[in-house]
Amino acid sequence: MAVTKQTVYMKGNKNTEVTKREVLLGDILMMECSDPTIVPKLRALKILNIPDQGQHRYVVSVLHIIACIHEKYPMLDIQNMGEMDLIVTYEEQKEHNALFQAIKVAGVVLITFTGSAFSIMSFHNDVSTTKMFSQVYEWLTGNASSGFTILEVSYSIGLVIGILVFFNHFGKKRFTVDPTPIEVEMRLYENDIQTTLIDEYERKGKEMDVDQTGNRSNHRT
Repeated sequence: MAVTKQTVYMKGNKNTEVTKREVLLGDILMMECSDPTIVPKLRALKILNIPDQGQHRYVVSVLHIIACIHEKYPMLDIQNMGEMDLIVTYEEQKEHNALFQAIKVAGVVLITFTGSAFSIMSFHNDVSTTKMFSQVYEWLTGNASSGFTILEVSYSIGLVIGILVFFNHFGKKRFTVDPTPIEVEMRLYENDIQTTLIDEYERKGKEMDVDQTGNRSNHRT
């Protein structure tokens, strides 16, 4: 009687953060198989052991993961549905000091507010916004501007509304379901970092992969 070859579908994110030194396959991958007894065994398969000293970030090739699975379960057919290279980062769990966190948040808010205010004032000074408003007010009313007229008030209110609409949120309130410009830029920045890390590890030969003969290389257990 022929043995039915089981197919395992797996999917991994490009960047995964772990909090324990013994990294199992289930910590970095999602898996599915028609045989419910196979997935728990694969999830418990150790893929990486992070030492106390040295680097705490690794780039693992999907080929290396498939080789580890086939070493224990050679009859499985593996179908990768996710990334081809996975970044595994170990972060040691630390207790967070609420007071220190509050001070950091206050410092970031202060720096951001001061920098933004300085940039806006510098822009207005460069384009002579005050002089322009004074001239427009005098053309429309025939009176000299006091520097605090309906033009300045309207412009200030419109500036605040424009910033809120552009950034798409106020506090925890989101105006639309679309991601904010900051979230988009952060995702682009993260993608650039992850791509650079993968390229650097491949170039330096630090990626956990298989060699040309099919054997696993740079394997740390």
